[in-house]
Amino acid sequence: MLWTRYIQLTNIEAAFRSLKSDLGLRPVYHRLEGRVEARIFVAFLAYCLQVTLKSSLRNQAPGLSPQAVMEKLATIQMIDVWIPTRDNRWLVLPRYTQPSQEVRILLDQLCMELPAQPPPRIKAPVTEPSLSAAPGAALRFGR
Repeated sequence: MLWTRYIQLTNIEAAFRSLKSDLGLRPVYHRLEGRVEARIFVAFLAYCLQVTLKSSLRNQAPGLSPQAVMEKLATIQMIDVWIPTRDNRWLVLPRYTQPSQEVRILLDQLCMELPAQPPPRIKAPVTEPSLSAAPGAALRFGR
């Protein structure tokens, strides 16, 4: 009984270490109770996803850690390509970068595949693409 409790305690401590180091969660002070609850909920979801990934790796890629997989998958980035149309609107092509050979092998090993590229969108002529929302994440062609 005592040994079981001790193992549970070490698992809880490992979870908190993981939240702080692997997931990069740091204390953020909120004044509104809803925001505090939302932050705890998001942190809990991130931890659940990490535990699920760790379990999946144990079965399909035993030599890899969740951190190593996340670093490799972080090389896949999402960008928006903004192209002006003749009627002053914008054609927005959301695209993700093609994974490297190493990342493709990892995805195959994990039995995962990337979804199809998202469909294009048309934006009204009033606004230009906002580069401030995601610096370096949008390309603009023309004019």
